[in-house]
Amino acid sequence: MEVKINTEGAKTLVELNGRIDTTNADQFQKDIAPLMQGDAMDIEMDCSGMDYTSSQGLRIFLMLQKSVGSRKGKLVLKNMKAQVREVFDITGFSNIISIQ
Repeated sequence: MEVKINTEGAKTLVELNGRIDTTNADQFQKDIAPLMQGDAMDIEMDCSGMDYTSSQGLRIFLMLQKSVGSRKGKLVLKNMKAQVREVFDITGFSNIISIQ
């Protein structure tokens, strides 16, 4: 999993590439820890390069959503592949996290 984080004004843009699974979920959490601990209000994640997420990845997205929500910000996941979107839909995460 490759994570690129760029801040443009008040918005933080994140590009995700690869798979989030048991082998790299801890690293993914470390990579996005600044987003959970920082003061970024609005975070937009480009998921066009994300091929898969396990339940561990879903847990990390939920943690990020809660963190951003506590700051009255908004987390948006964009350009998600159909097979990844299906995981979010089946688990109900698409009702918790904004997906465009």
